[in-house]
Amino acid sequence: MRSRTALAVTGGVVLVALVAAGWAAGYALGEPVPAAATTSAAPVVAVSTPPTASATPSATPTVARTCSVAVAARDPRLRSFQGRVIDARTGEVLFDRRGTTASRAASVMKVLTSAAALEVLGPDYRLTTRVVQGARAGEIVLVGGGDVTLSRTPVGSTTFYAGAAHLATLAGQVRTAWAAAHPRQPITRIVLDSSAFGGPSWQPTWNVKERALGSTPKMTALMVDGDRANPMLSTSPRGDDPVGRAGAAFASYFGSGVQVSRGTAPIGAPVLGAVESQPVSTLIRQELIVSDNTLAEALARVTAIRAGTGNTFDAIDAAVVRALQRYGIAPTGVRVVDGSGLSDDDRIPPAYLTKLFVKVLHKTDGLGPIYAGLPIAGRTGSLAYSDRFSGAAARADGRVWAKTGWIDDGYTLAGIIRAKDGTPLTFAFYALGQGFVSADAKQALDTLTADVWSCGSRLSNG
Repeated sequence: MRSRTALAVTGGVVLVALVAAGWAAGYALGEPVPAAATTSAAPVVAVSTPPTASATPSATPTVARTCSVAVAARDPRLRSFQGRVIDARTGEVLFDRRGTTASRAASVMKVLTSAAALEVLGPDYRLTTRVVQGARAGEIVLVGGGDVTLSRTPVGSTTFYAGAAHLATLAGQVRTAWAAAHPRQPITRIVLDSSAFGGPSWQPTWNVKERALGSTPKMTALMVDGDRANPMLSTSPRGDDPVGRAGAAFASYFGSGVQVSRGTAPIGAPVLGAVESQPVSTLIRQELIVSDNTLAEALARVTAIRAGTGNTFDAIDAAVVRALQRYGIAPTGVRVVDGSGLSDDDRIPPAYLTKLFVKVLHKTDGLGPIYAGLPIAGRTGSLAYSDRFSGAAARADGRVWAKTGWIDDGYTLAGIIRAKDGTPLTFAFYALGQGFVSADAKQALDTLTADVWSCGSRLSNG
């Protein structure tokens, strides 16, 4: 299997405290994190303040680099290990193991997708779902705009995506506008327009069982609740026809006699109603904290459309790489097959991530929403589960902000460390193998990261 397998959620869900209200930890793409029924508001967790060093590297006193993590880096659970650590104040490489080699990074890819979305779309951009008048009498057209958070649940209910728009709101707008424009004519036909996204709805390198396991849907421009069977859960089986599920839910507001078909909206047709998603900055936080594949793929596709590179999976690489270049860090070796990191064919060098995370740390170039969405060791999201930063590695709790990744043949972890001595560090660690990599690679990554936290500026490359 090429993707991070989503483990089935068979028990109850546990709400965890989050850094910011409006979203909660969940369980996505097989990254085991405390499952949450919703991404609704939760108590704020008191966590350590991130390093506030200047974004401009400055000279620091010479420190004897005598603290080695070589033993932890040779842990056989890490399989074929790659990694890099740099001092975020100076840019000095403190530790490196094949850090310039571009390799699969699993869900760490979501950091690049988010950075590209912030550059191309901006933090305030919202995804819009519209209804316009159709070409025939009694006809309306539901036009998808890539908002995968749009919900079929009643207004007032809170789904996994906190703050999501509701089909019921849109239907109410349409009924009012239609009655004013056509007082004697009922709505008899609904056309479903999902043409905003082109090409195949399933990336060819993804394993199809991810839909049944509940981590990822077919990617269509029109869907509701990420095409989850249960809109309240992060991990929930996805269907074979997201557009059809959305259309059936919308049609239920207009009576049983309404006919539903597929097509495209007439150019320049009058708009009868529209609803919007949460802003991109919020969607990024919801995406990163639980490693949500659906949001990542939607953001990647809309970014490609707005960048003018196309509306298919094949258009994502050019859009993301071009956007990343604007941050002033050459994305050498970066290859973007999808937005989520599900594909084994994605490529990111650890060296690139360490540089990008310096900007994330300092919240420069508009990258603050990425920092706000990063899980925190022992506290939130995909780093709050009981098997992450446990035991001796718990000494780094609250001091590591990082994105997790899991595919069958590897585990990854990359982000920011506020070291024991106060040194701000950025890091990227990959534990990759040929074939299945055991889940205990997570503990090896956490131990290595905690050792780096202990070393701080004394970290040796030996």
